[in-house]
Amino acid sequence: MGGTVSRDDFEWVYTEEPHVSRRKAILKKYPEVKKLMGHDDNTASTMVVMVLTQVLTSYLLQDQSWLTILIVAYCFGGVVNHSMTLAIHETGHNLTYGHGHPMRNRLIGFIGNTILGVPMSVSFRRYHHDHHRYQGQEHMDPDIPTHAEGVLFHNRITKMIWMFFQPLFYTLRPFFLRPKVPGRLEYYNLTVQLIFNVCLVYFTSYKSLAYLLLCTFISLGLHPMAGHFISEHYVAVGDYETYSYEGAYNYLAFNVGYHVEHHDFPNIPGKNLPLVRKIAPEFYEDQKCHESFTAVVWDFIMNPENGPFNRIRRPDARDPNLPDPWIR
Repeated sequence: MGGTVSRDDFEWVYTEEPHVSRRKAILKKYPEVKKLMGHDDNTASTMVVMVLTQVLTSYLLQDQSWLTILIVAYCFGGVVNHSMTLAIHETGHNLTYGHGHPMRNRLIGFIGNTILGVPMSVSFRRYHHDHHRYQGQEHMDPDIPTHAEGVLFHNRITKMIWMFFQPLFYTLRPFFLRPKVPGRLEYYNLTVQLIFNVCLVYFTSYKSLAYLLLCTFISLGLHPMAGHFISEHYVAVGDYETYSYEGAYNYLAFNVGYHVEHHDFPNIPGKNLPLVRKIAPEFYEDQKCHESFTAVVWDFIMNPENGPFNRIRRPDARDPNLPDPWIR
């Protein structure tokens, strides 16, 4: 099939992840960075507009051909739904209404979640916090592919298949590797989603719901917006394990591209992340930055040096019961 991946294991390191030490150093030298923490008042209203936009679009597509639905889902709806997953990422860090209003963050997460078709906002938050707490740790970080994924998806064709089904791997991996018992909020999330789905089909047609589900699945797989899944932590140069992206997609992605800055300061909302680098430039000037999500996806698939094994991994070290004051 060509382009067989040269790696047969992860990049193992035996040091702590770099974000905690850099955070401490930046705050010591630039305590004014704390002023960037808080929440973004515009996120909730943006999420509501996206929901209304997708509901209207799904209504207009209820009697259209499947080809039309597929094209609109890839070119338009997929962008909106992927952007919504990143808005839900913001709510997961309590950056929509602030840490003083956790339930408000969950509620707007429920609302935004509706256009994705499947309930994920609460579960995502629980597992995503593990990614921050235990970055790179062998059995604790749910963001890292399994060894089986690295072995099975080892050439251009299979890596393309892996990218296409990325939403399934990304979503289901945590439930198999380190499952958590569903909580009350997850059942609320499920209930709201089921009510929305039933109402959408009842008042429009099953094609409207299929459109939203297609938008979600397509946009998280072989889609330019999905490039951030690869750009954020897959080793591109040297031993860097987190990378930022500085490009136009950040306007659609709540600045998730500033990913080094996000891991350094998960309590800073996306709109303020670019300011971190402006305040403390010497801490980021040597960091590798990607310039194109599309180029990242292309290089990941076509370059035999890249594959699911291109991740920094370290032995488990952190006590899972130890709280992290920076991740709430």
